[in-house]
Amino acid sequence: MKAVRLIKPGSPLEAQEIGVPPVGARDVLIRIKAAGICHSDAHYRAGVSRVTRLPITLGHEVAGVVEKTGERVCVHYLATCGRCAFCQSGTEQFCTTVQMIGKDRDGGFAEFIAVPECSVFHLPDEIPFEQGAILMCSSATSLHALNKARLRGGETLAVFGVGGLGVSAVQLAKHFGAAEVFAVDINPIKLALAERFGAIPVNASAGNPIEQLRELTRGRGVDVALELIGLPLTMRQAVQSLAVLGRAALVGLTQETFEVAPYSEIVNKEGEIIGVSDHLASEIPMLLDLARTGKLDLSHGVIRTVPLEADAVNAALNGLEEFGNDVRVVISS
Repeated sequence: MKAVRLIKPGSPLEAQEIGVPPVGARDVLIRIKAAGICHSDAHYRAGVSRVTRLPITLGHEVAGVVEKTGERVCVHYLATCGRCAFCQSGTEQFCTTVQMIGKDRDGGFAEFIAVPECSVFHLPDEIPFEQGAILMCSSATSLHALNKARLRGGETLAVFGVGGLGVSAVQLAKHFGAAEVFAVDINPIKLALAERFGAIPVNASAGNPIEQLRELTRGRGVDVALELIGLPLTMRQAVQSLAVLGRAALVGLTQETFEVAPYSEIVNKEGEIIGVSDHLASEIPMLLDLARTGKLDLSHGVIRTVPLEADAVNAALNGLEEFGNDVRVVISS
């Protein structure tokens, strides 16, 4: 089968012909119809985040059909044991033997993938494969971030970064009853998209976003801030944007540090900084239902499709590294 693979960090992905993956006793073989290209894939290619083996097929946002039955499915990207204390407590992303597809085992930039049956979810007919794929990371991680941040109805939210995660976060927050959602970005195209979904745009290139948020919240700040970019600057801004008892949930990846003023920014307002890692299988059914009923819209202006070709995939990854106009790019076949 055809696959687009990472051979060496710091180098472009390469197309290779490899064998169709073997199917274990508890696995299913899926013919891939759509695979999302995530910012994490750009981190793996650059070596910012490390894969556990090379060469490896990247891609952890996957939707397709079960080869044996033809059922439409999407894939939870964590393969876990189901037995350890973390799995039993519903925090399977910390499973002692966890493997992430596209990082620890071959992923979705290919024609087929073999995954544990317990990681497979039925994809309703109302959801196109391309949308089903990105639900499995960008939307699912946004939902997990909002859950971790304990967003409640009537609260205010600032979303730093209006990419694939940000577009979902805006819509999910509105569904959960957020009073106001502020979308912070420097890209006017993405800000316009967020505004279409009900967010109040904050153009960080036009002035200090913290000052803008203070003005928009009448000096109060926001109850919850989601940092979805992975830059020390925006992580610091997320913390600085908080109101009393506010929670900053950090999702973006970086190896760099950022400064916090402990007394004024955390202690004196009992603020919280919350780490967000992946998402949970238990959150996926709600997400699929929201997409099926149209409460989460990933259609117009959200997805651009490319073929399963190395040049096209590398170009999409370049765009992510440059924070370009694409919200989400999906390999479609």
